[in-house]
Amino acid sequence: MKNPFSLLRKNVGVDLGTANSLVYLSGRGIVINEPTTVAVNNKTGKVVAVGTEAKNMLGRTPLHITVVRPLLGGVISDFEMAQEMLRQFLRQLANNGPFNYYQNAVIGVPSDLTEVERKSVEDAILGAGVSKAYVIESAVAAALGARLPVTEPVANMIIDIGGGTTEVAIISMGGAVTIKSVKVAGDKFNEDIIKFVKDEFHLAIGEPTAEELKIELGSAVVLSDKLEMLVRGRDLATGLPKEILLKDAHIRSAIGKSLKVIVDAIKDVVEVSPPELVGDLLQRGIHLCGGGSLLRGIDDLISKELAATVTVVDDPLTCVARGTGLAVENLEEYSQILDNPLKPREIKL
Repeated sequence: MKNPFSLLRKNVGVDLGTANSLVYLSGRGIVINEPTTVAVNNKTGKVVAVGTEAKNMLGRTPLHITVVRPLLGGVISDFEMAQEMLRQFLRQLANNGPFNYYQNAVIGVPSDLTEVERKSVEDAILGAGVSKAYVIESAVAAALGARLPVTEPVANMIIDIGGGTTEVAIISMGGAVTIKSVKVAGDKFNEDIIKFVKDEFHLAIGEPTAEELKIELGSAVVLSDKLEMLVRGRDLATGLPKEILLKDAHIRSAIGKSLKVIVDAIKDVVEVSPPELVGDLLQRGIHLCGGGSLLRGIDDLISKELAATVTVVDDPLTCVARGTGLAVENLEEYSQILDNPLKPREIKL
């Protein structure tokens, strides 16, 4: 018989991303999808805003308010801010009743984190008010969220292009056979665009503008329709406002080197994988997820380079969060996929 108090507990799956953080609440699905951004008052040390509200302040705050991104390249760079952000997200979910607490959390992390870095992620979610935390590699969570048969003896290749990292993995029998993480993803594309506009047009633009350019004009291959957009910034020569016209070819040139790094990482994973699993890729194809998968033509670029079918999964932005949610709702079934699996006595019904 199930413990009646188990009905009162809340289990959460967390995709703590460099650019966006998502929270999956058991029984309800994804309930929070906010930028991983915190605004803090330097005078009082108190958090002014988190998520979208904080991101909207970027580049527009007075001197006593700082907007920070507590994760850098998938790693917590500001522990206190990360913990406070998670605490506020979980508080948004809680009602005012006496039995609102979080029993278990499954949190997705990049594959190349050190033990210390993984421990900091666990500590952050525990400090935010969760009783027990489990860690899952983001690529495995993404495959789970994409409903790939990760527990079967077949190759499931997933490429998760997020904000801070790109995870490339071939998963079979409930684990990653080959996995590689590179710190080149959406944020690096933004940096490339800022540098390109500065070098080529002597115009200073901010991160929000670079993000907009990436979304509106960005592409991995030559497009049939030509795109262009007016961009405003500060002229580096005069210091005055200036407006220029940018085209899709400019953005493609700006992010070209970073795209090559990602393609090379995918090739590296395929080259060191067992031949049988590589053979499966021709039949089963490659799956793309994460915000970077929305870049125009990136599936065509990877397909051309690897001579295999490449598919963008349904709802690629929430793939990892759905995977963590599936894992936390079926802890016993997916225990062996977790980095710190449950012991028999820890499985609570």
